[in-house]
Amino acid sequence: MFESLIDRLESSFKLIKGQGRITEINISETLKDIRKALLDADVSYKIAKSFCDDVKQKALGQDVLKAVRPEQMMIKIVHDELADLMGSEASEINIKGNPGIVLVAGLQGSGKTTFSGKLALNCKSKRSQRVLLVAGDVYRPAAIEQLKVLGEQIGVDVYSEDDVKDPVKISKNAIAKAKQAGYSLVIIDTAGRLAVDEEMMNEIAAIKKAVNPTEILFVVDAMTGQDAVETAKAFNDRLDFDGVVLTKMDGDTRGGAALSIKAVVNKPIKFISSGEKMEALDIFYPKRIADRILGMGDVVSLVEKAQEQYDEEEARKLHKKIAKDQFTLTDFYSQIQQIKKMGNIKELASMIPGVGKAIKDVDMDNASFKSIEAIIQSMTLYERENPSAINGSRRKRIAAGSGTSIVEVNRLLKQFEGTKKVMKNMSGAGAASKMMKKKRK
Repeated sequence: MFESLIDRLESSFKLIKGQGRITEINISETLKDIRKALLDADVSYKIAKSFCDDVKQKALGQDVLKAVRPEQMMIKIVHDELADLMGSEASEINIKGNPGIVLVAGLQGSGKTTFSGKLALNCKSKRSQRVLLVAGDVYRPAAIEQLKVLGEQIGVDVYSEDDVKDPVKISKNAIAKAKQAGYSLVIIDTAGRLAVDEEMMNEIAAIKKAVNPTEILFVVDAMTGQDAVETAKAFNDRLDFDGVVLTKMDGDTRGGAALSIKAVVNKPIKFISSGEKMEALDIFYPKRIADRILGMGDVVSLVEKAQEQYDEEEARKLHKKIAKDQFTLTDFYSQIQQIKKMGNIKELASMIPGVGKAIKDVDMDNASFKSIEAIIQSMTLYERENPSAINGSRRKRIAAGSGTSIVEVNRLLKQFEGTKKVMKNMSGAGAASKMMKKKRK
């Protein structure tokens, strides 16, 4: 996400490097380059020009401190303007009600059904909601089956009526059932439609009128860029939706939709979705996205993801084992599983300031752990708990059992010993724990 834009903006700021102060003359090339970068990211000319005009006005009105270089001041101004452009603050979803009703709308192929499942899991696990998913797409039989499969996967009930082809009636019946059975939240997955399809647009407007949702979310494929923004405007004119969901953020997206959509429809982006994993749904934080665009990383989101997998009691035990030099390959394997649950390893690493650019061209994903897992799984319990006992013959057996080579087994054992030393020497072995505790307060 935003890879090209990140590189272009970095080059733009270099144009002002070495200048003594910010003047209209020395920032003109920088602003011209920033405008080009935004246009290349599929931001409309009108928004790109307005953005650069605002940056220029702020920059020329700034008293640059002697301790701050002009390019640093420009980065700060661009960061704040990017955050404002995307909405400044995160926006909450309204799921209150008896029950709360979320209507999910969007184009064909935008990822509505998958998002509906992700939102259901999010509300169930993080908000303790009892959720009922409603299969309102009566035109695509696979959509109903897909929602049922997702519901079973995440442990959420799905309401459907195979013999009824009226989504308004299905939605009303589902809400009646939800009230009767004590569900606290209903999420209605609707059929994909085109903004120019008058009949389908009338239908979703009728669903809105019939069920009076507490929240209407418009789901859009982030990879469609400026087209997504225009479509959002057409939908908003008819539905007056409450927020936007950007899907497929892990694809080859230039970021134009994320940067433009708030300015065009004046509705917040509430969620971003990436990948097929049902846990891969994040609240949209404009300031954190601005951090990422300017190569500053996103440590807060990284810590929050760690918190979701964080078991305080297990962490205490692990801390004691590390302090006593009793960290084993069993513990090492367990930590790998925790990391994998947090999401894509490359995406996680890119949240660390300065790391994103360094690993941009590195082929890195969770599949990288497969050989390590296979090697550890081929060991006996005794070998995992006593790595120093793994001699030559044991290494040969482990390599054969894991389908790897002795070289790879040796490399893993060497990496493990290195990891042990680093963890032992870290004076703040409990730093992550403290950091997470502070975040909770």
